[in-house]
Amino acid sequence: MAAKDRDILPNVVKPVHYDISLFDLQLGGSWAYKGIVRIDSKITHATNEIVLNSKEIEVQQAEIFGKDGIKLTEASEITYDKKSERVSFKFPQEIIPSGVVLCMAFTGVMNNVMAGFYRSKYKPAVEPSQDTPKEGDYHYMLSTQFESCDARRAFPCFDEPNLKATFDFEIEVPKGQTALSNMSVRSQREGSHPSRKIVSFERTPVMSTYLLAWAVGDFEYVEALTQRKYNGKSIPVRVYTTKGLKEQARFALECAHRTVDYFSEVFEIEYPLPKADLLAVHEFAMGAMENWGLVTYRTTAVLFDDGKSDTRYKNRIAYVVAHELAHQWFGNLVTMDWWNELWLNEGFATWVGWLAVDHFYPEWNVWSQFVAEGVQQAFQLDSLRASHPIEVPVKNALEVDQIFDHISYLKGSSVIRMLSDHLGRDTFLRGVASYLKSHAYGNATTNDLWTALSKASNQDVHSFMDPWIREIGFPVVTVAEEPGQISVQQNRFLSTGDAKPDEDQTTWWIPLGIKSGPNMENVNSRALVTKVDTIQSVDQDSFYKINKDLSGFYRTNYSAERLAKLGKSLQLLSTEDKIGLIGDAAALAVSGEGTSAALLALLEGFKEEQNYLVWSQISSSIANLRSVFSGNKSVATGLKTFALKLASPAADKIGWEFKPNEDYLTVQLRKLLIGMAGFAGDENVITQAKRRFELWITGTGQSAIHTNLRSVIFGINVSGGGKDEYESVKEEYLKTDSVDGKEICLAALGRTKEAGLVKDYLDFVFSDKVAIQDVHNGAVSLAANSEVRQLLWEYIKDNWDTVEARLSANNVVFERFVRMGLSKFADQAVGMDIASFFQDKDTSAYDRALVIVLDSIRTNARYKERDEKLIFEWLQAHDYV
Repeated sequence: MAAKDRDILPNVVKPVHYDISLFDLQLGGSWAYKGIVRIDSKITHATNEIVLNSKEIEVQQAEIFGKDGIKLTEASEITYDKKSERVSFKFPQEIIPSGVVLCMAFTGVMNNVMAGFYRSKYKPAVEPSQDTPKEGDYHYMLSTQFESCDARRAFPCFDEPNLKATFDFEIEVPKGQTALSNMSVRSQREGSHPSRKIVSFERTPVMSTYLLAWAVGDFEYVEALTQRKYNGKSIPVRVYTTKGLKEQARFALECAHRTVDYFSEVFEIEYPLPKADLLAVHEFAMGAMENWGLVTYRTTAVLFDDGKSDTRYKNRIAYVVAHELAHQWFGNLVTMDWWNELWLNEGFATWVGWLAVDHFYPEWNVWSQFVAEGVQQAFQLDSLRASHPIEVPVKNALEVDQIFDHISYLKGSSVIRMLSDHLGRDTFLRGVASYLKSHAYGNATTNDLWTALSKASNQDVHSFMDPWIREIGFPVVTVAEEPGQISVQQNRFLSTGDAKPDEDQTTWWIPLGIKSGPNMENVNSRALVTKVDTIQSVDQDSFYKINKDLSGFYRTNYSAERLAKLGKSLQLLSTEDKIGLIGDAAALAVSGEGTSAALLALLEGFKEEQNYLVWSQISSSIANLRSVFSGNKSVATGLKTFALKLASPAADKIGWEFKPNEDYLTVQLRKLLIGMAGFAGDENVITQAKRRFELWITGTGQSAIHTNLRSVIFGINVSGGGKDEYESVKEEYLKTDSVDGKEICLAALGRTKEAGLVKDYLDFVFSDKVAIQDVHNGAVSLAANSEVRQLLWEYIKDNWDTVEARLSANNVVFERFVRMGLSKFADQAVGMDIASFFQDKDTSAYDRALVIVLDSIRTNARYKERDEKLIFEWLQAHDYV
């Protein structure tokens, strides 16, 4: 996207260095603070007006000084444009091109909306320091969240990614509190009051404003040193928490210091800062934020309590820590030129984050996990007309929050995985290292990355990758069998199965990866580079499969006969192949290019499957069927029976008891199978879940519910129970001290089937007893609950003012709530009602999400109308009804 097409600040001033001082923090009441920012700048064109970004900041004075410190002029007029989030300073005389210092005095507010410089409330684990801010029942910590456009919420600045500068930062805080920033502490001195101190930090490298960060709180930390030496010394890696929680940071610390060393080796560039801090933040909209040298995390993404935490969170922590540390190079050292190339940051950090986890924890089989979770989620969003290209035009930076989505992260990383597999991982990483070295401390584009990879591989990466990045959607490869050969044809895949000719213009480069032979020993790595091609010498009487290990980002459409043959040869398939086969069959059933009968027949063959990640794909495919067809009682009953007969024998075989040193994947499989069987009506599972729940409630067996089975046992009891079970889990939500306990309880509460409890649940979710970061989790849980999801929509309509007031301060949370809370319906009338309701609303924070919602509902409704009768006939013929 050309610079002329962007809505950016006037090109008359270039920042070089910021000197920021914050003081007089009101730690309670108004939560106001004062600040002075001095910006060493280059005036590139003569002007009498300077425009910066500013939001919810009041500038009292703006002066310009020469490099010699002599005052040149002072703003005679200060005006604000709230819509574009800018402040303009008009000066009485023209400023000629030169080096100057723009000095501003301003005031701001430490808000409570998880954006800018904000406060997080929490209940301390131990008695906090006396000067820890407190209001009511809660204590507070302070931290920042500036990506993408919220540095301007903390101080006036040139808030665009390619306007890089260095930063000096200091802040006045209570003496008993710890202050952190991107760099190490330079000095401390007395503050304006005997109880205060001023903490100054070393100068940062050249970086974008969105990567600046600071935090203040009653902190403690655990520390490890890197094994590698950097400039002759090991680097301290610390995880900070509020007091009483640091021991829960041990696992994240173990991951972090090893990952810093690993990436220094992989990227061939040493970690560039003198320290690496990670900070657990009690209220956090995203999962984490890659601020250079001070990465901030949601507590569940960095804290793990052995004996209390679900082991699934260990997997999450390892990945999120690696993802954010990857950004220290890819994003921070080298930054995208503009927000349309956000994928450069997020897609790459996602792929290389999993690369690091696989390196340290190969027994977790994370690339199969990536295929089951990452690739499939990317497929789902990208199969909608409402999708967008990986590299999406962003005219105004204020639009960018809505593209922090599965396309930028998961399709981006899926395409990188495809490219890495094609070039060879070593070659790919060598090209990445060259890219980072060439653009260190600067900005770069997608083309710059392709150029580096082309040079490393001696291939024209531009030509075959550009359609994947710049065009919307992805292909389905349809396989037709002919004597002695197969023909393959690519077309754009839409979940509605009705791509029009003008929507099917793209010809993608598609690595076919054809596995064949009796033992799968033959792999044909040729690519499909035209719309149609013929492949000779494929033995159809033996075995073949397209898209080895689901390396390529495309669906494959086989004939029903070939799909059935593949289903009878599961022992020849890799875990990724099985996941891809199920995912493709499910998606093609939705689009009408395959059938639900073929899908169900395929799934029947997986009764003996023992891999958790394959079962994860089976579970999600059945869950979607049960969701779409939930309105037809006969079909719903048949699908429930189908799920029961598939999952119950496996659940019974794996049992309830955890063995010492049981591997991670087995632990997750037990939880999944017990949940599948229980929610499908397995009486033995339900009886056992109720027995354990009762022991837990009465206190006669607090250990009756294993920490890894809380979500399942709570959910089964709330789903099949009434007010008593619901209230018990709600009480647990309020009192739990388990770091993951609130997320688990909230999801379980959303399984209630009683209208009165649904109302209570939503009132609870929108009260201040539930952190705003978790509100969308409540919506997701109810949206998945087909028996009451209509009540969620009715509640939203009836209580819109409350919903909007609670969510509108944070666009990320608002967008997620709308997208995830409303997209499960399979009724055109509901879609029309949603469209009508939002017609007169300001939907700017979630307009893209709303298009996705309506597109998803249309897809589900068409699938339901087309297949409802056919799926009933299949279920009836196979004795499930």
